[in-house]
Parts: sequence; structure tokens; C-alpha cells
Amino acid sequence: MAELQNDRFLRALLKEPVDRTPVWMMRQAGRYLPEYRATRQQAGSFMDLCRNKELACEVTLQPLERFPIDAAILFSDILTIPDAMGLGLRFSKGEGPVFDKPVRTLADARKLYVPDMASELGYVMDAVSTIRKALNGRVPLIGFSGSPWTLATYMVEGGSSKTYSKIKAMMFDEPATLHHILDVLADSVIAYLNAQIESGAQAVQIFDTWGGVLTPRDYKTFSLRYMAKIVEGLKRENDGRKVPVILFTKGGGQWLESIAQTGCDAIGVDWTTDMDEARARVGHQVALQGNMDPCILYASPERIREEVAVILEKYGHGSGHIFNLGHGIHPEIDPEHAGAFIKAVTELSPAYHAK
Repeated sequence: MAELQNDRFLRALLKEPVDRTPVWMMRQAGRYLPEYRATRQQAGSFMDLCRNKELACEVTLQPLERFPIDAAILFSDILTIPDAMGLGLRFSKGEGPVFDKPVRTLADARKLYVPDMASELGYVMDAVSTIRKALNGRVPLIGFSGSPWTLATYMVEGGSSKTYSKIKAMMFDEPATLHHILDVLADSVIAYLNAQIESGAQAVQIFDTWGGVLTPRDYKTFSLRYMAKIVEGLKRENDGRKVPVILFTKGGGQWLESIAQTGCDAIGVDWTTDMDEARARVGHQVALQGNMDPCILYASPERIREEVAVILEKYGHGSGHIFNLGHGIHPEIDPEHAGAFIKAVTELSPAYHAK
């Protein structure tokens, strides 16, 4: 593999010194870019795009051609694992993901299995190795997965939900069934992320998008416990380098201390927790990633720059901060505004890393 030319993202994740704060955006390869929309049309469907390693590579690299970002993230979807379990995933217009065979009973749960990474999810590993080769050491490649709880919400609800009533009914009334589902998912995520690391991913992130809908007790029992199991099962070194692990629970600011105890290297922070507070609470243990409200990108470039300055000041001096949005970039954002955000971080952050 080619020597890494820009490793500030990996260094910051391990709290090693950097010249400026590294920056990337969740969903940086996506619908806000006209070139992405053109490639997606060429692919035919979203999952066809994920399954075509050349096109997945093309869209992964698109934001790097526009912006001086410090990491690429594999173009894929969090629902690849449940899809490989044969639950009949499809994406319906206006509704998002739908599973034709939702998991609602203990009998359904017992049919679940850890997919074979080479045959059933080999297309993801092919994409990882293709992207890593194409990057040629330019920036590190991030692999990712959904968290067991977040994947389970889609599998039990049968798609997106506003109330999580089906999975919460199962959690309260049939906890053993849900624990079975989450165990199989945790084992699947361990195998999936380790296969991504072996294929060339240099850091991995677990997206716990819906962990924030739980009570503190239920979060620890049904979400964090399984992410901790995954962290413990991951390969943490490859190619002679450490492979950092980022945990991101949207709405999880009240549980930062508990998340830091999992052994992860970094915590993703959304915009509902200030960076100075997050750093005071756990910044001595882990790096922090975030945390600009994605909606700031609807504002003027001047306003975006002001917000970047505020967040940099809140984190303060020294390494251990990876600048990011507090969640994925919205599809309607003007790419010029995303560029203004990246430019502001690259121009304003060196002052916080001066010797």
C-alpha cells in the first residue's frame, strides 16, 4: 500500500500533535454534489451504486476533488448487514429503506445469522480495496457500520420510524428476543469491520444514529453494551499502524463518560453538546469529533466561518479534535457553502496547534 501523505486525521484520533485540526463531513459523498447525482443516475439505483466497486470508488473520491478534506469515507450504507441477512431491503421513493421481512418474533430472530463477509458482503470489501488503491496514500480511508441498536430499529420496525414503537414494545415486553437480535448483529459488525480493516480501512466509525431515543438505562443495556462488545472484538492494528475506532451516538451527549469507557479512541459529538463541555468531561481519555449543526451550512459563508471559529475556540488548543458536522450534510446544501466550511477550518485551526 502507498505511504500515507496526509495522516493528520489518524494522528488527531490518537491525540498526537497535528499542524491543524483535520476535517471531513459525514455524508460528504452524497446528494448535495451534482457529480454524485450524475453517477447515481448512471448506476441505476442506490444499492446498485453501493455494489459497483468502480462507481462506489468514484463517488467516494468526488468530495476530495472539490475540498481539502483530511479523510475519505467508504461509500456504502448502514443497512448492508441486514440486507445480507435476507430481509428483503428496498429503497422506496419518499419512504426511505423498507424491509419486506421485518424481524418481529423470536422465531424471526432465530433465523438471523452472521453473513459471510467474502460471499454475501464481498462487494463492500471490493469497494474498500478499490478505494484504498485509488487514494494512493492521499488521505486515510474510513470504514463504517451501523450500531446493533440502530440496525435493529430498521429490522424490527420494517423501515424508518418516528416513534420506534415496535422495537420499544419488544424491548420492554420481550427483551430476550431483542438481546438475541443485538448479539447476532454485534457479531456481524465485528466480522464486517474487521474485514473492512483487512481490505484497507484505516479507521472505523460506528453510527449509532438512534441511540439517543433511549432512556439512560436502556441506552446502556441495549445500545452501548453491544458497541463495547464490538470495540473489544475489533482488530486495532493493521499495516503497522493503529486503527482508531470512533463511536457516534446522535443525541448521546449525556452519556459521554460511559461511551469513553468502551475503549474507543474517539467519540462523535452532535451539536446539542458544546465542545468545551465535552472536552472537560472526557477529552483526557478520548479524541472528539464534531460538532457543527449541519443546518449552519444553509447560512452565508461569513456566518459559517463565524461558527467554525466558535467551535474551534470551544475545543481550544492542542490535538484530539476532528472537525465535522454533528450529523450528515443535508442534500439541499450548496456545495460552495460546504467548501466555505472546510476552508474556514483549514485557515482558522492552525492557531490552535502552534508550538
